[in-house]
Amino acid sequence: MTNLVVKFFPLCAVLFSAFACVFPGTLNQLGFLIVPLLGFIMLGMGATLSVSDFIKAAKDPRGVVIGLVLQFLLMPFLAYVTGKMLRLPEELFIGVVMVGTVAGGTASNVIAYLAGGNVALSITMTACSTAAGIILTPFLSWLYLGKTVEVPAFAMFESIVYVVVVPVACGLLINRLCRKKQELLNKICPVLSVAGIVFVIGIIVSLNVGTLIKSGLPVLGAVILHNLSGMAAGYFLALLCKCDKKTAVTIAIEVGMQNSGLAAALSKQFFGIASALPGAVFSIWHNISGAVFAAFAQKKLTR
Repeated sequence: MTNLVVKFFPLCAVLFSAFACVFPGTLNQLGFLIVPLLGFIMLGMGATLSVSDFIKAAKDPRGVVIGLVLQFLLMPFLAYVTGKMLRLPEELFIGVVMVGTVAGGTASNVIAYLAGGNVALSITMTACSTAAGIILTPFLSWLYLGKTVEVPAFAMFESIVYVVVVPVACGLLINRLCRKKQELLNKICPVLSVAGIVFVIGIIVSLNVGTLIKSGLPVLGAVILHNLSGMAAGYFLALLCKCDKKTAVTIAIEVGMQNSGLAAALSKQFFGIASALPGAVFSIWHNISGAVFAAFAQKKLTR
């Protein structure tokens, strides 16, 4: 059942995105549901985990270290090179680089779960990169753009607590109280997660249809190249460091999927509305590419 759900996840994501493009008015009033839906999905994910999963992730910090190094060394560099190579206008170039300087997004945890990756490691990596981003995002923006930005540290931590920590903790409690129903939870949670993230993708697309039309092929090309390069680098470098395939898949997802919402917000605040376009386009693309990668990876990992 889980394999079937994940198999059709990319198709559902693409079809619902197409629906959102054609009929944006049906979904763009539901933007307020994005955060609660992500929290609900994280609750379901937590219900399939145990405290021992996080202890195991902490005992082998290689994944977190590799992820952090790639997140803040490789991704900004790839963004800079991609923007220069495609000769993007200054504001769009700034937006692409800002996407490269931010931490991993919470959607990566959902994709890692659906891909059959190490969810505890993914959540740990997101928390660590978010904490590191408070210092590193302003530094990297200065290094690559010659300008500094004020990262909303409290808002970032508040978001992580509400969207990730509290729901996952509640899920862990459900897991502990319903051990006899674990098999049922493992069947239901992937279905609910797919439905939730597909709906989130649809809402994001509907809210950014105008942005997608205006951005044109250069920005879309930069976003696709940046995202896929990050995922490929994360996967193969993890294997080179002798990580198992499950960990490599998790690192690939975490590195390739950025906190593009934060990148768009910072770009808009400090560099103008046009520089927020790459972040908005990335929000759409990385969910779709993540869906495809999850289906592919899950099939490989279950062989």
